[in-house]
Amino acid sequence: MTWPHPGTTATLLLDGRVLIAGGAVPGRTGEIYDPKTGTFSPTASPPDLIWVWYAAALLDGHVLLLGESREASGKMVAAAELYDPTTDSFSVTGAMQDLRYGETVTTLRDGHVLVAGGEVNGKAYAGAELYDPRTGKFSRTGSMTTARSGHTATLLTNGRVLVAGGQSVSGLLSSAEVYDPKTDRFSRTGSMATALMGHTATLLANGRVLIAGGQNPDENPRAGIYDPKTGRFRKTGSMTCPPLTGSTATLLVDGQVLIAGGNCYNAIFQFASLYNPKTGQFTAIPPMSTPRVGHTATLLKDGRVLIVGGMDNRGENLATAELYTP
Repeated sequence: MTWPHPGTTATLLLDGRVLIAGGAVPGRTGEIYDPKTGTFSPTASPPDLIWVWYAAALLDGHVLLLGESREASGKMVAAAELYDPTTDSFSVTGAMQDLRYGETVTTLRDGHVLVAGGEVNGKAYAGAELYDPRTGKFSRTGSMTTARSGHTATLLTNGRVLVAGGQSVSGLLSSAEVYDPKTDRFSRTGSMATALMGHTATLLANGRVLIAGGQNPDENPRAGIYDPKTGRFRKTGSMTCPPLTGSTATLLVDGQVLIAGGNCYNAIFQFASLYNPKTGQFTAIPPMSTPRVGHTATLLKDGRVLIVGGMDNRGENLATAELYTP
């Protein structure tokens, strides 16, 4: 890339390119990766947000960027922009009702975007909002049953959203809940075997969800599977390092899940593994070229996976990228 993007977002566009935007470095940043040429190029007009933390692909091809900007008074406020890949331009859209951190952002089947939980004023928050791309505005929706941040949110095949784990004022959470867009309500579902934060959640081809890694109190070495039909979690195969955080999990075309990089026992790794849903086992594969944590992994239309940025084991922000070919 043209510069490091620690904590960046990576969004697959309808034409197969990838938008790289934002991250933990303040400033106006935006790049496009073209898999046909294997190169990055800056967007024509960078976003105006000072910090971009989250991105969601909209059904019409635009990308919603969520973050914060600074008012003239110096106060930080919630802000949002839209990226139009056809014109290579950014435009301001409605901002969230609450400035929050550590939330989840999920595009629903009807095109709305669900923003759930996070921290507001330093405390775990149960509130949720919906972004309507037709009006360009956010509106409050039903609150979660539990205030949480650092959780995961996964769009299920039935259109509902599984929210799992995270932390609250009382500590790490094992609880999970499901959002139903038909009723705009959250309801409790089965709990995970272990309280987790910083884990990954991946929708499998069979409609179940793989929960892998994460910070946990007992360093449980097992991953878990959520079954929407029963509303329960069950254990699955053991991972190489149980308290793995900051890794990526990507569903491949063949139905396996690529787990790459992350932080384990305060060390940043370059190792990678494949989870096979048919056997329920993780298998180590040749590692990445560089140790990474906090990077992104995007499944390209040709089946390869683009891995971008992050931080290495020397604490340096990375501008490098690499490709995984199944």
